Amino acid sequence: MAFGRPERDPERPVYVISVAATLVSAHPRTLRIYEDEGLLCPARTPTNIRLYSENDIRRITWIRHLTRERGVNLAGIKILFELEERLGARILEALYAEGTADAEEAAAAAALHAEDTAVTPDMSTPPSTRPSAGTTPASSTVGEP
Repeated sequence: MAFGRPERDPERPVYVISVAATLVSAHPRTLRIYEDEGLLCPARTPTNIRLYSENDIRRITWIRHLTRERGVNLAGIKILFELEERLGARILEALYAEGTADAEEAAAAAALHAEDTAVTPDMSTPPSTRPSAGTTPASSTVGEP
């Protein structure tokens, strides 16, 4: 008789603050600030240790994306969370998906631009007669005919 691993419950608080902070590449103090600002409400153990769920981790990821990629301050994020709650819409998921798609498009465009503007050396002249970087050819020197 084989027992399968129970399904993960995204609501179940399982991560202590140090693990949660590592998962989202943040400092534990940052997570405390998010809690102080009312953006997070992690569960607490009887000994008052914060425990974060998968949903909390997802929410922290959205907060970090909005602050870093979109330039939204914490007060603005709080308003977005409140709107999302009132409307019942997934505003943050749409903004996150849009932001990651924009970042991927920008990276692809930058790669194409880098390929298009790559400088190739002029191989039609021998290396000894090619001007080196930062020098001017002798015929363009001021004062000489």
